[in-house]
Amino acid sequence: MFIPILDGQPFPHSVGKMVCVGRNYAEHAKELNNPVPSAPILFIKPADAAVPVEPAFAIPTDRGAVHHELEIAVLIGQRLQNADESAVVAAIAGVGLGLDLTLRDVQDGLKSKGHPWEIAKAFDGACPLTGFVNATRVQNWQDLNLTLTRNAVLQQQGSSNAMLFPILPLIAYISRIFTLNPGDVIMTGTPAGVGPLAAGDELQLNLQDWLSVCTRVTAAPH
Repeated sequence: MFIPILDGQPFPHSVGKMVCVGRNYAEHAKELNNPVPSAPILFIKPADAAVPVEPAFAIPTDRGAVHHELEIAVLIGQRLQNADESAVVAAIAGVGLGLDLTLRDVQDGLKSKGHPWEIAKAFDGACPLTGFVNATRVQNWQDLNLTLTRNAVLQQQGSSNAMLFPILPLIAYISRIFTLNPGDVIMTGTPAGVGPLAAGDELQLNLQDWLSVCTRVTAAPH
């Protein structure tokens, strides 16, 4: 059970599900030779995928390449179903960052056979999360900037203004398909620059000037 941290305090609800958005940045779709979608591509990570990103998190080392995908993570504070954008704004508790860890070799193999690829995205520990800051800090949901450095080298840099499906209408859309409950997290898609991680890597994750998190990658036991 993962309890999110909001403004330094435990959130009243544990993480339920994480609804993730694929290919929400055109440049990321292009770097993986995927078509740019005309509607949001959604998939779910279960609660056991959520782990704290700091002081360290573990990756499997026996299943091929593990890629980092840095994303703006939105913490839901009120139940949402068939919501409009004003209801979405009222229901968001916090904003932070998450890593959508992807077993890229496994995913590519499954996709080539036309099989579902949850194994590559939804395994235990597949979604390290930072703490969250209160959503009241956000003045413009289409002007949020995020960066990831790996071993002091910039790997990913993006802004929510480049999203194909902006955050508020995106969450409204999701609520028409999946009921969102307090503790659920929306992973809003990753900008270009994804790549492999290795045990021993040092990462820094930044969101605006609100969050700056340093962490280390370790090898999961197997």
